[in-house]
Amino acid sequence: MNKQVAIIGSSGGNLYNQGGNNPRLMIKEIFSQAQSAGIDISYIQFIGATSSMDNISKGTNAKLYTLENGEITESGESPLNEINEIAKASDKQLADKITNGEIDAMMLLSCDPKGVNNLAITAAAAKKIPLVGTGGTSIANTQSLGGKVISASGTTGTTNRTRAVAFVSALAKEWKLKYMPVIASSSSGSVQEGSIWKRINFRGIMMAAMPGFISMALVLALSKIPAFAGLSTVFDTLIGILPVVLAAIAAKQVSGMDEVGLVAGIIAGILAKDGGIIGGMIAGILAGILTYYISSFCFKHKVPGTTANIASGGISGLTAGLTGMYLIAPAALWFGNSVRWLIDLALNYSPILAGAVAGLLIWPAIIGGVYHAAILPIILLEMEKDGFSFLGAIDMTCLVMVSAGITLANVLFPKQKSESAVALPGFIINIAFGTFVEASYPFMFSSKKVFGGALAASTIAGAMVGWMGVKGTAYVPAVVAPMLANPDKGIFFLLCMLSATGLAFLLTTIANQQDKHKLKKD
Repeated sequence: MNKQVAIIGSSGGNLYNQGGNNPRLMIKEIFSQAQSAGIDISYIQFIGATSSMDNISKGTNAKLYTLENGEITESGESPLNEINEIAKASDKQLADKITNGEIDAMMLLSCDPKGVNNLAITAAAAKKIPLVGTGGTSIANTQSLGGKVISASGTTGTTNRTRAVAFVSALAKEWKLKYMPVIASSSSGSVQEGSIWKRINFRGIMMAAMPGFISMALVLALSKIPAFAGLSTVFDTLIGILPVVLAAIAAKQVSGMDEVGLVAGIIAGILAKDGGIIGGMIAGILAGILTYYISSFCFKHKVPGTTANIASGGISGLTAGLTGMYLIAPAALWFGNSVRWLIDLALNYSPILAGAVAGLLIWPAIIGGVYHAAILPIILLEMEKDGFSFLGAIDMTCLVMVSAGITLANVLFPKQKSESAVALPGFIINIAFGTFVEASYPFMFSSKKVFGGALAASTIAGAMVGWMGVKGTAYVPAVVAPMLANPDKGIFFLLCMLSATGLAFLLTTIANQQDKHKLKKD
């Protein structure tokens, strides 16, 4: 008998921009990969909101997606709070199934372990069934409840396919099943459902392009080694193609037409590359829009698929590219240079103050959902020019390394022994991959002292970054980050990183010991 798996979660904050705004397509990709491994999806409880939950409002509506007779069904659209109440009833039903041994594992997509998914997560923890998922905060909270998480990551940089493959691969390995990832085309001779205008999302496009920026930074680091000095020309080439990468991603995401959109975006990006990453992205979005409407026209008028693809991809790319070259590029280049100029101005005025303020505000920014909307795009704008970034160094130092310090303190000197096992995976991921700062949330939110310590460590470390003139990047292993710093600043970057970890570790340890002593007295 096939293993039975449940999918629970929501369209989330960052996930909304990485496929969560189209729940049916996202879940179908999971179905395709699960079927390849002989795994059955037998239960779904997914809340799809009409906007990102990073910026949720009282007027936000949502739908509840469930599984009935093997088919994905959805409720009518209602206010999110009403959908949450309906979901709680589904949560109780799922918890009973888990307790009765009817569910063998769960896939978590930005779920709510302390809210609408609490009963199911608690039951899963009690039964020790394997859990896989994405969503930094939700996974951290799941682990704090004792869930057996065998595969976890944040959402940044993931796609529907990479998430599905990661989930199924982990479960197949756990159960020793044969599994080969499948490529299920999302285009079937018709245009994807959903408004094209809702698919235009600047931060989603930029986050998907992050690997390109990291590869550029790695090449820059290697070019500093005398034996690889020739790679400096490769670095220049990568800078030149980044606008093309952004354009291709933008056109694919906006058009919903897979390869046809990619071709249109590449053509548009090549023509509009003088406008930098902003010019390339705007040209790509325009190419995606044109691809969508030209494809729609062709399909409605029964134009053969090959002709429709050539017309939509070729004409859209050329039109968007020429528009980008002559109209968009000059304005986009001016805007990008202005952003970098403002950062340089702040650093020239008072680097210590600029670093301290950035370090202080970056935690509220990521907790409040502002990071991915504002800070990450600026990091990419900085990296486009030189391959490193002031805010990138702040990210690595004040978020990743502070989170590492907090989790390490809870591994070695926790308030309660059970917290050590929860903190260890977060510490390893922060150090090994330069991401998953949400691992420290359970400890920060449960203690004002730990939260205050995080802000203090981040502020001091940020001031050091400014004072020492460090620029760099996150999203890379901690041991690699110093090598990706600006020239002659690697040792200073390392010093800033170690200071951030040490301060966070010390302050968290003190807070834990005080709280532990208080608990004993009570």
